[in-house]
Amino acid sequence: VQLQASGGGLVQPGGSLRLSCAASGFTLDRFAIGWFRQAPGKEREGVSCISSSDGSTFYADSVKGRHTISRDKGKNTVYLQMNSLEPEDTAVYYCAAGVGCYPTSNDYWGQGTQVTVSS
Repeated sequence: VQLQASGGGLVQPGGSLRLSCAASGFTLDRFAIGWFRQAPGKEREGVSCISSSDGSTFYADSVKGRHTISRDKGKNTVYLQMNSLEPEDTAVYYCAAGVGCYPTSNDYWGQGTQVTVSS
């Protein structure tokens, strides 16, 4: 059972990135999938989550209207489309799979992918 987060990078303010969370060894659509981020010196925070039951989506206020979470069942992947990126979005982003939104530290976690927003 493994989660793989990817898609991070360096982008200018106002730019976009799409993060991917791919799974091996299990089917993602059976789980709620959450995206989290942790900036240096700050606590980890939940950014977005998509439920397994009805596909409900949740967003932190700081990203609402700018980011979109979605599933591709055929590719067993969950995406986080991030638009209008701001320097405050700079962090290591993680995806996690759990029973409900938001997954907990006891659930399945992938390694992080670095997102840096800077001019």
